[in-house]
Amino acid sequence: MTDSWVNSAEILGSDLPLELSGTGNRRAVLMRALREAIRNGRLAPGTRLPPYRSLAVDLGLARNTVADAYAELVAEGWLAARQGSGTRVAERAAPLTRTYRQRTRERPARPVHDLVQGRPDPSVFPRTAWLASARRALDRAPHDAFGPGDPHGRPELREALTAYLARVRGVRTSPERIVLCSGAAHGLRLLADVVGGPWAVEAYGLPFHRELLAGHGVRTRPVTVDEHGARIGELGRRERAVLLTPAHQFPTGGPLHPERRAAAVDWARATGGLVVEDDYDGEFRYDRQPVGAVQGLDPEHVVLLGSVSKSLSPTLRIGWMVLPERLVDGVLTAKGEREQWSSATEQLTLADFVESGSYDRQVRRMRQRHRRRRDQLVAALERRAPQVRVSGIAAGLHAVLELPRGTERSVVRAAAWQGLAVDGLSSYLHPAAVGAAARRDGLVVGYATPPEHAYEEALAALCRALPPE
Repeated sequence: MTDSWVNSAEILGSDLPLELSGTGNRRAVLMRALREAIRNGRLAPGTRLPPYRSLAVDLGLARNTVADAYAELVAEGWLAARQGSGTRVAERAAPLTRTYRQRTRERPARPVHDLVQGRPDPSVFPRTAWLASARRALDRAPHDAFGPGDPHGRPELREALTAYLARVRGVRTSPERIVLCSGAAHGLRLLADVVGGPWAVEAYGLPFHRELLAGHGVRTRPVTVDEHGARIGELGRRERAVLLTPAHQFPTGGPLHPERRAAAVDWARATGGLVVEDDYDGEFRYDRQPVGAVQGLDPEHVVLLGSVSKSLSPTLRIGWMVLPERLVDGVLTAKGEREQWSSATEQLTLADFVESGSYDRQVRRMRQRHRRRRDQLVAALERRAPQVRVSGIAAGLHAVLELPRGTERSVVRAAAWQGLAVDGLSSYLHPAAVGAAARRDGLVVGYATPPEHAYEEALAALCRALPPE
């Protein structure tokens, strides 16, 4: 316990005397300042305050103003007054723990430039066209659209997707085999519950997907990825399913070789296994027409997972599973009797958006934009960092920059110093993947997120972070 009292600066800080010298209720201002000093720990429990006469002189206040403030804070429990001991901070008036807002302020500042993969620029969402579809959809919506949901999803959207996927991705299905969900992750959860494990997965892939499967009791085993995609020959007979990204391997960027596409289907037929095709950005191929989905080779042994998270926005939470007939009932049972995951009105809006041609126009617009972004990235590297090569095909919303062995970690740190958010390739590697063939140094650069005015500077910051020749 402190015997000598604190001075006014310790109590109030440097700014409050100015506030106290102005107009207004000075007693209330003084009380607020004392409470704040106690809350933030500047005045610890047991700290002795100056006599009210001394503090009044220091602050240029009337003695009654300070005496009244002390008395009210004693009554509130902030201060304690004893004859012969003066006024002290009450023992119960401990400082608060840090608030959420304070903790947030103490976190590192957000990066200036965002080149993390997988996030389209939210400013390019087609608001006008989406609103027009929403109005038409609501105007035509049947009454049952506003009742309890169907786990299958709205039939209008399933019919629209049947036609669209057949035309654009070569998918063979019917509306009855499509189950709507809230995205690829939701679809994986349902499949994990229905199919069980273990699964094979590509050695490079989203850690979130592996963690999701593990959370549902499904162990995963990595399959090596090379320039031709996953090595299907490594699949065994124990795996119940294999998760692939055949159109554009995530994140390394190559398509699955035609012979391996056929081999994946042959493996599923021979073992009774399942190919789970994550078609996360299959519409975005820039050097040629997109390759058709593996699902078209064998609809009874391949599940196609898709969503609008890359083409429209992840906030819509609309995805789909194109299922073999044998899995439909099990998935619907696992999903539950009522649709709880994606809004029926948004499903109706998306159905109109697809059928009206607005979705095609949006994909073409995004394809042109992303191709231009990728070309800008390649050109910037040729000018400023010719020693760094972009691997994979011209597709998707990201590119992989190959780095000299052993430099990835230092480059990611250098990027952070440049105010740049970007991922190292190693963060996508399965922890059980072993051997030199599996491990590569690189950066996964998402070029879709930055707004137009900031993209050139983001590329400049990226090039400054890359290792010299």
